[in-house]
Formats: sequence, C-alpha cells, structure tokens
Amino acid sequence: MKKLLAVATFFLFSFQSQGQPQKLWTEKDRAYLLENLRRSGNELAKETQNLTEAQWRFRESPDRWSIQQVVEHLAIWELLFQREISLAYGSGAKPELAVTATPDSATLTFLSEEKPHVATDYTKPFTFTVPMGLNTGANTLAWIQKMRNESINFVGSTNDDLRTFFNRPGRSIHYTYLSTFAHTDRHLKQIRKIKTHPNYPK
Repeated sequence: MKKLLAVATFFLFSFQSQGQPQKLWTEKDRAYLLENLRRSGNELAKETQNLTEAQWRFRESPDRWSIQQVVEHLAIWELLFQREISLAYGSGAKPELAVTATPDSATLTFLSEEKPHVATDYTKPFTFTVPMGLNTGANTLAWIQKMRNESINFVGSTNDDLRTFFNRPGRSIHYTYLSTFAHTDRHLKQIRKIKTHPNYPK
C-alpha cells in the first residue's frame, strides 16, 4: 500500500508540474524592478526639488535641452512605456515569444552607454514648438510620479509572468519596465551635468 501511495504521489506531482510550467519571471525579477523603479523615481524628484524657474529653463547652449525639457521627454516616454505595457498585457501571454526576448544586460547596456541618442520627433520636448511649454516642470514631474507609482503598484501585486507578455517580439513587459528605469537613469546623468555648468543659475 505504501508503495502504491508513493507511486501515485510521484505521478500526481509530475502531472502538476507539466500542467503548470515554471514562471520565467521570478520574485528576484520583481524585487529588482521594484527597487530600481522606486530608486530612479526618487532620484529624479531629488534632483529637481525646489528648482527655480531659471534653473528649470537653463540651457548649456541653444542646441542643448534644459532640465524642464529633459523632464518633458521623460514624461512622454513614461506614457509610451505604459502604452506598450497595456498593449502587451491586453493581447495575452505569448510564452512562445520568450525565445526572442532581448537580454536584460543588452537593454541596460544600450541605455547606459555614453554615446548620444537622437530622440524621435514625437518624444522631443514640447518647448521646441511651444516656447513656454505646455506645463511647468514641477507639474510634469508630478505626472511622471503618478505614472511611476502606478507601475510600482502593478509590479508589486501582479501574479502574471511578465516575461511572457509581449508588445512585439523581443520586448516583453519585463523589458519595458527595465527600459523605464534605465531611461530615467540615462537622463539623470544629463540633469546632473546641466547643474554643474558654470553658468547654471544659483
């Protein structure tokens, strides 16, 4: 009887493991995203805290962005990233696309490289076409913080495998959240550089 029970138990666990494949997105992945989404958001808030209007609008040269323009660019991308996630989530899990996923290291390396990136027209700051911008820097930052908090709440509570939802091949929801904080980190460097300029308003 004990042998029969042992055999039955073995087959039961084997069947369950086959019917419920192990998640690709781990609790370690969740913790990593949460830590960096929070950290990068907090650092952005710290770097832009209590800036004067002159500091928000200071440009190192006519062809360089101000801190306000950098934050506008970040807000546009934060919204685009959320749209990508919504589209991927809405189309359902596609575990077969996991083999196409861009490696985490490649995503982080690309966004942290020193080489300049050229922003597409639809992600350029509004102040290029509307001289005073469509919003203040502080209000734009508040918009980013709202979207970032929504992302943190979702990542912290979801039970879904974020490495199996794709907006398109290569770009899973996990990839998009990596891009979200790494893109913020890229432009945090830019903001800090602006603030070290000799003519930056004190």
